[in-house]
Parts: sequence; structure tokens; C-alpha cells
Amino acid sequence: MRMHTRRKFLNNALGGVVASASVSSFTRAGSHDSIRMDREGEILATAREKLEEVSPSSVVDESYWKLVKESFSLNSDLLFMHAANLCPSPISVQNQLLGLTLDVDQDPSAQNRSKFSGLQELSRNMLAQFLGASPNEIAIVRNTSAANATVVNGLDLGPGDEVVLWDQNHPTNSISWDVRAERYGFTVKRVSTPANPESHEELLAPFEAALTPQTKLVSFSHVSNISGVKLPATRLCEMAHSNGSYAMVDGAQSFGCLEVDLHGIGCDFYTGSAHKWFLGPREAGVLYVRESTVDQLWPTHVGVGWENAVKNGARKFEVLGQRDDAAVAAVATTVRFHHTIGKQRIAARVKELATALKTGLKERLPGTQFHTPFRPDLSGGVVVCLPQGSDARELFSRLYEEHGVAGAAMGGAFTGIRLCPHIYNTMEDIDSVIQAVESLA
Repeated sequence: MRMHTRRKFLNNALGGVVASASVSSFTRAGSHDSIRMDREGEILATAREKLEEVSPSSVVDESYWKLVKESFSLNSDLLFMHAANLCPSPISVQNQLLGLTLDVDQDPSAQNRSKFSGLQELSRNMLAQFLGASPNEIAIVRNTSAANATVVNGLDLGPGDEVVLWDQNHPTNSISWDVRAERYGFTVKRVSTPANPESHEELLAPFEAALTPQTKLVSFSHVSNISGVKLPATRLCEMAHSNGSYAMVDGAQSFGCLEVDLHGIGCDFYTGSAHKWFLGPREAGVLYVRESTVDQLWPTHVGVGWENAVKNGARKFEVLGQRDDAAVAAVATTVRFHHTIGKQRIAARVKELATALKTGLKERLPGTQFHTPFRPDLSGGVVVCLPQGSDARELFSRLYEEHGVAGAAMGGAFTGIRLCPHIYNTMEDIDSVIQAVESLA
């Protein structure tokens, strides 16, 4: 590939910021990577042209989404439906990670690595814009678990205080509170919401009933990873604040697939992982701390750079020691990929795919139990269901072994298979998945 073409692609992928050392690293990456980069450049260029032809609210056709799918390097025989756990990154993000990793391995000097400070700030600024926050409210951490742990360990809580949790929270936003309560003597209260909810009021009522003057924090998953239920985050945050409580939103299942505006939601804390719906690098995540709340939260880690970080808002929560600088830099590349397609369009597509999956399974397999609501305002991209007479774990295994469908098996109160489509899936993929489940159920 010609150098000027390569440089043009890299600059597009990085938003105009790329180190010359990274370009030379790509040059030595091999012909296979060069071919992939060429193809990715063509795909993104074509996608941008298509976006310019339609308004942001217009619905694009299926050929557009087939083009988007080609931006990923997924095996052609794999029907990947596991976005709630781990997503592939687009080729542009893969190439950015590869280039910067090679760059550091070739020259690990402090002088060469100094560029990462600027790339980290670029990622922070782009994340802030993407999530509707200010840069001083954003800390780039390792994942949702690390972000949750910062809040769990950072608030001043003791005897007489209460923390109200949704009983569908992930363990890092549930059991972690029990462990800390055991040490410091505060009370953990869990809220159960109705199965198959039909309105926001049904979801809000149990939280309202649990609040007391002692409630210091209300913490909940934006979208449940075990049922697929989506909570009305803005109204829950308003309810918590009216009670004088902090509000924390675990965004592991909303960051990257829903239109998230943190200032609009009004939460005090928001957490998320880059490796799920955001389609970003592994070992990178986000912690949002509302500007007025930063001083009320103690950091979990204190290390080199603390003196400067503590003066700059949420940056004091990312003094984590040595880390994968390439992953942090690739967060900006991922945001740029989302902008290429459009946040609104991605959110609409995820809902379209999830709705088609639920509708198809319901029509083809009458009697299927759905834990996930059909209403788009009560759900996200997570679909949890169990065909009548099926064993969830057996179905999960056979779907992958016999049909190449990668999902998850859920147990407990929400026993079923979990299928989570994303923008690298097409409607043809959805039809294939439905056929696969029908053949095994």
C-alpha cells in the first residue's frame, strides 16, 4: 500500500492525531495487515459517503449494514451474539492497537512514550463528548468492575447508612457492596422488580418504597445483563436526588449501544467497559463522576502522578500505575468509528435487531418464555429467553457447536439463552439464528 494512502487512513481513524512512529510500525506489519487496512479505509470512506447522502434520522438500507459488518474481522461462519460479554473491535481499532503496541516494543523509552499523554487526553475529550459529560468528569479506567470498585470503596459510609441496589445488578455492583458493608457496618437493601414489566411505573415503585432518610446511594444497572430489562435511569436518578441520595448507573450494557447523555440522565456516577457494546479495546473502561461529586469520592489507587491528577477532577481516579497505553489511545479511535456511523443510528439498529430476534423467536417458537420485555423503552440489546421444553445450557452449547451461534446460558430466576446482536450483525444473521434455535428447541 502506498505510504500516503496509509497515512491518510491512519489520520482519519485517529481524528487527525497520529505519531509518525506508529506509521512506520504499520509499514512493517506485513502484507496481510496492509490488505486489511486498505479494505477498512475503503469501507469507512464509503460509509461516510452514504451518511452524507441521508439525514441523521433517516433509515439506511440493509446493504449499508452489510458494509458495516465488513469493518470487522469476524469469521464468516460465526454468528456472534455475545455483545453483553465481549465484542470484536472494528479493524481500525485493531490496527491502532497493533501499531502503537509495536511502536512501544520497538522503543520503550520515556521519550517515545511521552506521546501517550496527548493521546490519553484525546480519548478523554472524545469520550466526554460521546457521553454528554465534561472531560474533567471522565476517568479512563480498566473496565466496569474497576470503575464500580472505585465508587464502592470511595464513598464515606458507616453504621446507620443504607445503600439501595437492584437485585439484578452485576456482582461487581452487588456482592462488592456486601463485602464492604461487612467491614464498615452500613446496610445493603435490594430491590426486586416485577418479571415481564409493562411500564416504567412498575419498575420505579419498588425503588421508591425502599428509600428512607438513611439511604445514601441508589445503584442500578442501566440494562440488566441477566434479564435484558432496561430501567428508566433519568427518573430513578431524579428520585434518588429528591431523597438526598447519590445515584449510580452501571452502564456495562448501555455504553456504546444506547444514546447515553450523562448530564441528561443526571447520575452522580456512571461506569462502563470499552470491550462490550462500545466495540473498543480490552483493558479500558470509563468512570464518570459528576463534577460536584468528585470531592466526595475517595480514590482506590494512589501512585505516581497523584499530585497533578488530584487537581484535575476525575483524573484522580485513574492513577493506576503502568497500563496498556495503546488501549487507552484506541478509545479515541473507537469513538471516531461510532461517529462515522452515528450514535442515533447505532442505537436504532441495536433495537431493530433485538426486536427482530424477539419477534422471530416468538412467531416461530410459540410458548417461548421471554425474560426481556418486547417494548423498546423497557429493553436494550440484551435478549434472554427459553424455548419451551429446552435446557438452557445444552441449547447454548449446541447452538455454537452445530450452528456457529455464540451466545450465553443464563441460570437462576432468568434461566435461558442470552443472545445480544450488534451492528456487525445483519438481518440475515438474525434469520439464521432463529432457524438455528428452531432446529434445536
